[in-house]
Amino acid sequence: MESTIIPLRRSALISGWGLLLMTFFAVYPYYFIFPDLIIADDVATTASSIAANGFLFRIAICCYLIVIVLDVLVAWGLYIFLKPTNTHISVLAAWFRLVYSAIFAVALGYYFEVLRLLSTSDYLLPLNKEELYTQLMLALESFNDMWAIGYIFFGLHLFILGYLVFKSSYNPKILGVLLMIVGLSYLIDYMARFLFPENSLPVSTYFGWGELVFMLWLLFIGGKMQSKI
Repeated sequence: MESTIIPLRRSALISGWGLLLMTFFAVYPYYFIFPDLIIADDVATTASSIAANGFLFRIAICCYLIVIVLDVLVAWGLYIFLKPTNTHISVLAAWFRLVYSAIFAVALGYYFEVLRLLSTSDYLLPLNKEELYTQLMLALESFNDMWAIGYIFFGLHLFILGYLVFKSSYNPKILGVLLMIVGLSYLIDYMARFLFPENSLPVSTYFGWGELVFMLWLLFIGGKMQSKI
């Protein structure tokens, strides 16, 4: 029994701390760096801001790279944590999160493309600015589109994760229901983005905090629990 309890406790803490660190490294660039550098519908200002603050832009990219690494760690931790409930479904949940992480990593390549475009001498030539601006906006929009695709898999991960939490004997069922709702909100948001691009359905804005509740559970309760299995 002890060999079962220890991995569950440790995996809960690993997942909880991973989610906590991930929250910091995701929130910092998204809310405190990119809003000052990427100006919607103003490519000239965006180009100038990124060119003048290239190091800050690189810091933001590094933050996202750390998030990807932590995502892999969390996928592993949650797999161990929920493996006793259903091994095969726990593997499936982990794979969906890993696929999301892989897509996110590919999407970051477009930000490196932005840096490459602005680091060339062509940026200084007025005759080439329109072409450069077009390529720059395509790279930024491609990042957003690729990341949106990733969120489809992330939503599936959360829905399956919620199902496992609901079916487990050592987690509150209401937490599982909440995670399933969060997963559905991401699926609704990002499927609507592709089906109805002119209309925004920010459902996940109202339910996205559900994963943070799960994080707190893992840190303060899940990490101290005694398994009943």
